[in-house]
Amino acid sequence: MARIAVIGAGMGAMAAAARLAVAGHRVTVYERTDTYGGAVRRFTREGFSFDTGPGLLPLPAVWRDLFVKTGKEPLESCVELTQVDPAARHVFADGTEVSLPNASRAGVVAALDAALGDGAGTRWGDFLVRAREAWDRTRRPLLEEPLWADWRVLGEREPYPAVPRRRRLRTRTAATLAEVGELELTDPRLAALLESHALAWGLDPRTTPASAAVLPYMEHAFGLWYVRGGLRELARAVYERCLARRVEFVFGAEVTGVVEKDGRAAGVELGDGTVAEAEHVVAGVDPVRLAGLAGRPPWGDGEVGADPAAAGAAGAGRFTVLLALREARESAAAHRTVVHSPDRVAELDFLAGRPSAAEARPTVTVLRPDDAALRPDDGHEAVVVSAAVPVAGGGCDWASAEVRERFAERLLEAAEAAVPGVRERVLWREVRTPVETAAETGMTSGAVPWPAFAAGGGRFLRPSNVTGASGLFAVGGWAQPGGGLPHAGMSGALVAGLIVEGPGFGGSR
Repeated sequence: MARIAVIGAGMGAMAAAARLAVAGHRVTVYERTDTYGGAVRRFTREGFSFDTGPGLLPLPAVWRDLFVKTGKEPLESCVELTQVDPAARHVFADGTEVSLPNASRAGVVAALDAALGDGAGTRWGDFLVRAREAWDRTRRPLLEEPLWADWRVLGEREPYPAVPRRRRLRTRTAATLAEVGELELTDPRLAALLESHALAWGLDPRTTPASAAVLPYMEHAFGLWYVRGGLRELARAVYERCLARRVEFVFGAEVTGVVEKDGRAAGVELGDGTVAEAEHVVAGVDPVRLAGLAGRPPWGDGEVGADPAAAGAAGAGRFTVLLALREARESAAAHRTVVHSPDRVAELDFLAGRPSAAEARPTVTVLRPDDAALRPDDGHEAVVVSAAVPVAGGGCDWASAEVRERFAERLLEAAEAAVPGVRERVLWREVRTPVETAAETGMTSGAVPWPAFAAGGGRFLRPSNVTGASGLFAVGGWAQPGGGLPHAGMSGALVAGLIVEGPGFGGSR
């Protein structure tokens, strides 16, 4: 039985802690804030409750597996899961609307044909078949195995089976999401539907590899799920599972360094100067902070993450407006509405932090869960409006009250397409930006890490869970396999496997 110190109580870190405790280890989690969950938090006021992180759960099987492997009670006995149907209502720039059924290929094809014209659904359905092939090719190396030692193979090979198209006297093959939309989907609205999955992470579809087609495929194949009471309930259930497995949590404990002895991690130093000894240290922090704690870059030359600043700075943040509304939610309202940007190029320039695009209106997601636990009574409604934003630059000083309010107004304008008359219904609103994300997660820039993707020269991979220091492991969205709730759960499984079974775990190359 080994002593294991876990830095941070994020979802990936807690997933690792629960699995390690079941394996017989003594696990202590040191969290600098006063609560668990990382970015999966809750804001409450005057009887209203809001998720401040992710609002929907894709691929719940990852968390079902955690609960099966760590106790007798299944996930569904600890939280109430419901499928969201429709999966999303999309409002395109030209005013066209379509509601897409949850996890139904035939239903999605029919809906797209009816809304966008005959053939649109078939093109999207054919694309999903190709996206499934990309998923099948990358699922194990990017979700179920530690990062391969020869990770460059993952960066060089494009797993998406693009269809050659003849354009302007030459044959072209899509290598990016934007090219998939242009060459294979052809309809700008279908392209916008595809690109919205990358834009949700602040990624530019013009440079995001075609392999990111796995994002819409995951949503289609496994459905989107809502946790009754909000996603914070999932964090609570994981925390309580950790406690049941005798994981110890120390809140308000700032880790200031990783202690090293004889060339391996030997514990953590806390802000009060005390040292907690351990045989293994699991760090659920970003690469920049981990480099500071370890006293040197955690990964060596030639590895993903060798430059902690580059690995940790890559990413956009989220701007969120929490709306407390008077009047009841309409019974037919969609849980999720995606309101697409009226100007794609301006949106992409905005995400790149270009000052000339500071007034662009990005793609906006509006969440309207029909959940009595989130509102004071049935005469009110709790709504979350969000968009991906640059964490800095381009005139976006998120610490400025004026900038925050001006951008919030821009999102409310878009939200009218999802909640007609929303401005007249607002009792109060709470604005959250990358500044709040940084304060809660410890990530200096407030960026939100995206899931790892193959191809793209390896730029879209995340650093290995194994670091250059023996006994020091990285977990969570800034390590393999990247950001997102399913990936956080898999990250915990990978780290636990590496500690319990050793370097050969997962059959990695």
